[in-house]
Order: sequence, then C-alpha cells, then structure tokens
Amino acid sequence: MRMLLIAVVLAGVAAASPGNVAVGLKAQGAAAAGDSWLQWGGPGRNFIVQATGLADTWPDTGPPVLWSRPLGTGHSAILVDEGRLYTMYRAGNGRARQGPWDAEETVVSMDAATGKTLWEHKYPSRREDFSFGAGPHSTPLVVGDRLFSIGTNKQLFAFDKKTGGILWSHDLIKEFNSPELLIRPVVKTGYGCSPIAFRDTIICSVGGPGQSVMAFRQSDGGVVWKSGDFLTSEAPPILIDMAGRQQLVVFGGGTVNGMDPANGKILWSTPHDPGNDLNCSTPLWGPDNILFVSSAYRAGSRAIQLKQEGNLTHADELWFTNRVRFMFLNAVRLGDYVYGTTGDFGPAFLTALEIKTGKPAWQHRGFGRASILYADGKAIIMDEDGDLALAKLAPEGVTILSEAKKVFDTTSWTVPTLVGKTLYARDREKIVALDLGAQ
Repeated sequence: MRMLLIAVVLAGVAAASPGNVAVGLKAQGAAAAGDSWLQWGGPGRNFIVQATGLADTWPDTGPPVLWSRPLGTGHSAILVDEGRLYTMYRAGNGRARQGPWDAEETVVSMDAATGKTLWEHKYPSRREDFSFGAGPHSTPLVVGDRLFSIGTNKQLFAFDKKTGGILWSHDLIKEFNSPELLIRPVVKTGYGCSPIAFRDTIICSVGGPGQSVMAFRQSDGGVVWKSGDFLTSEAPPILIDMAGRQQLVVFGGGTVNGMDPANGKILWSTPHDPGNDLNCSTPLWGPDNILFVSSAYRAGSRAIQLKQEGNLTHADELWFTNRVRFMFLNAVRLGDYVYGTTGDFGPAFLTALEIKTGKPAWQHRGFGRASILYADGKAIIMDEDGDLALAKLAPEGVTILSEAKKVFDTTSWTVPTLVGKTLYARDREKIVALDLGAQ
C-alpha cells in the first residue's frame, strides 16, 4: 500500500569498498569528464535537463544497470563533476525507527564510471529520533574546485573536491547559536536546506535573530552578510531574474521571502504557513514572473505574481488552493502547468496544475509520492516505493512509456541525477547507475 511512513524505517550500511561494487557490462557508459550536475535541482535548479538520445522505452527488466553499490542512509542527492560523484550518508545496520545508526555522517566522492570510493570525510553527528529519517537531507554544492556540504546537525564544510581536504568549516549551532531543529516541528527532521552559490559566496538558511539566512565567502568561510528574522525551513533557496536583477527566493517556515543575494536585504515577503515550519519543496519560477510554492498540512499551494515598479518588487497572491499539496518531493513546471505528486498522509496522486488559475487539469493514481526529472521530452519518475517510470506529461494527461519495478527495496526520497544518458539514484541502502540511452 502506498502511504507515507512518518515513523520511517531506516536502512543504512557501511560504504562499499571497491570489492563491494557490482559493475555491469556497460559501465563505460557512465558520465564522462565534462558532464556535470553541480547543485540541488541540476543546472537550472528546476529539475529540467538538456539531454538528448534517451530511450523512449526500456526493456521489461528495466534500464541496464551500469553499476550498483551499498551506501548508507540519507536523502542527499548526487552531484556529478569531472567524472566524480559526491553525496552524503550516515552508516547504520538497522531498520527500526531509532536505527541503530552511527553517530557520524560521511561526505563521499566516488568514481562516476565504477562507483568506487575516491575519498571520504567522516565527522561526528549525534544520533536523533529523526522521524523523517536520519539524514543527511541536504545536498552538497560544487563551485570550481570546492565542494560545500551541510550536515543534519548544521555542520558546514568546504572541501577540496579532488582530495577531500578540509579548507574551512563552521558549526552553525555552536558558532552562531542557530536553533538545533525547526522552531515548531511536529516531527524531527534535522537540517535539510541545500546551499546555493552567488558570485563568490554560498548562501544557506541558518536561523536565529537577524540571521535566518547567511552568506559565507567561498574562499575562507568569512561571513559576508546575515539577514532575516523569519522562521527557517527545509526548502532550498533559488535565484530568479526579476527585471534584469537577480533575487534570492527563500521559502521560510511561514513565509516566502525575496532577498538581495548581494547583501541580504529583504525585498518582499508573503505568508505561506503550514503551522510547523515544514515547507520542504523547491519553489518554481517561470518567465511570466509567477512563483509557485507548495506544502503539505494547512499551507497548500499558491502562485505569487511578482511585479517590478522602479526599485520596488510587489508580491501579489494570484491564487491559493488547499486541494493540491506537494509535501516534500519536487515538482516541475513545463509551460503553463506544474506536475508533481500531491498528498500528505493519505494516498498520493500525480497531478497537473494550471499555473495561472490553480485548477488541477488531471490526477493519476499510479504513483506514490514521487520525484520528477524532465529530459529529452520525457519525465523520469522515481516514487518512494522504489519504482522508476518513464512518461510523457501533457495538460491532457500522462502516458506511461516504461516502468521498472523495485529498483530499490527501501524508501526512495532522493531526486535522481541525470548526466548525459546515465541516471544516478539512491535509496537508504544503495546507489545505482542506470543507462537510459537508446540501445
């Protein structure tokens, strides 16, 4: 039965040694140097990939497996750069709500063609009864020669991406008195915001008076600015272009906020309150200056029309509905429609939502809560039950082209990564590389 298990069962195993990597016959098809996925959501932070040559259907057994290896628990997505993968995990050996999990987290670099470990950095991270899983939940960020990561308990690291050497670090809780968890949680989630790069800084939510958001210098970790007194959330920030100037959109715990990424000045703010700070999904932006946000619980979905008048940005609610609630996995915007899986604690439905009116065009029962990538005119859908599908999405409905059942045996809440024709995906036990190219 497709249902959300808030008291989630975790599955964690130690990182694989090279001998534990199962490599398929076509491992040479994995990502080549020069192909990249450097941040949460891919190149545009919107889960839309410029790819060609993907298969229109898969074999009955699913897309070919290039390699597979054990990996610990966590929901951190997979980055790809110069033939290397980067992600985070927590080791453990149990499937009970309280683990057992190791009291440490790991940032890992792997060979994209084989899955073999290139380097790892382990650091202490206390065990918690995290009801949404032990984490890590945040996705790292690659900028130039550096890799940035933030752990479940708000440890921020900057690494040399090739060697794994630590360039600088901050404990956001100890150094800046950041709250340990969300202020109004009904469940314990741990930190989940994925950082974003702007010029020579990285920007992330922190929390605390006057520092809802902070910008750190990439080179040495120095604080460039801190700003905001709004509640923080798990949602990753995005950058948008508004009348030729970039704005930082921060989906906070009870508000949606527009900020100047250069100095942190708050440009506009509008309410979107789930009652528990659990705004988790990524905002979606379009060329019509419509910003879409969605949450579970009482917050629902809304569209915000941004308008520029001189130096002022006006944020006006275009519509609101509580009939569609994208809880924590991503959605994609294609033209005038948003596609994602709606539902919080009951059944989930793949849904098409008209961006200008908020009216659902259709709903499809074939998936649980799912993440979506869009590439080569097709949607790649990974649902929480570990099932993978290839589909056509249109305002008139969804057409399922191929399905691969039980790619994973445990909950899969991580958005896959597509580089070239290779899909990298994980659950709470393993990571796999799949060949999605036309055979």
